[in-house]
This record gives sequence, structure tokens and C-alpha cells, in this order.
Amino acid sequence: MPKKQENPSAVDIYQLLQQTSEKERKEKRAELLRSTGVKEYFEEGSISINKKTCRGVECKLCIEACPTHALYWRLGEVGIDEDLCVFCAACVLNCIVDDCILVRRKRFDGEVEEFSNPREVLMVLHKINAKERRGRVTSRLEWAREILTIRKMRRMIITKKRIL
Repeated sequence: MPKKQENPSAVDIYQLLQQTSEKERKEKRAELLRSTGVKEYFEEGSISINKKTCRGVECKLCIEACPTHALYWRLGEVGIDEDLCVFCAACVLNCIVDDCILVRRKRFDGEVEEFSNPREVLMVLHKINAKERRGRVTSRLEWAREILTIRKMRRMIITKKRIL
């Protein structure tokens, strides 16, 4: 059997097509989200609905809560348009059934979050807010320390001038 010669300059057409379609998908998604007025969203994530536990026929609360209309009613069940989903957790917070909607999302810092009931969503949001609060307090403390240092230096200069 003849050996295949591998050409290092050869282009893998399937890889190229996949990269192109991924880039086009991201551009289309950004354009769709701009039209809805959503400014903040997670670029990577996934959402799934457990069809066995979903009570969409009775409530449709997740559909009403979705800010981008990524959830919609389709042939007796809740449908998902992942290109419109911003993985914001509004659907999970409004769902009457725990562990019915599963959202996984990747934050800009690389941390992956996963939640499927309101308690988990609130814990994730609390953790995010705690980090932001800690950052604000730390920056204010640094600012206060700088002010104290400047005041100490001024006092030292004033006392030196009085001595001379």
C-alpha cells in the first residue's frame, strides 16, 4: 500500500470551514443581540430544558421572562434559540420546577458557572456581587491609605519648617 505524503502546507478544508462558520455564527449572534438592545451577555454557554419535568403547557413563565425571546412555544413544548440566548438565568429564576432548565455559561475571566434552580442562581449572583464589593472596598482602602500618607508627609514638612 502506498504511503500518503503529508504536505505541511496543505490546508484542512474541514477545519477551515468550521472556523469560518463559527466566526459567521458569532457575528450573526452579535447582530441579533444588538437589535434586541441587550448590552451585556455571555459569549459562551449552553441551555437545555428537561422535557420530562417541564410544565410549559401550564405556565410558560420562562418564555415570558426571557429578555431576548430565545425561549418560545413550539408544538407543545418550550423551544430554544441558542443564538439569541444570553445565558442570563432569568428563565431559571422564573421556572416553577427545580432542575428543569440547566444553564452553563463561561464568564469573561474563564470561570464556568452552572445552575438549574433559583437557589443556585442566587448563590452565583451573590458570589459575583461579593467579588465586586470586595474590589470596591479594596480600591477605597488603597485610596484612603494614599491620602493618609500624603497628610503625614505634609505634617512632617510643616514641623520641619517650624523647627528651622
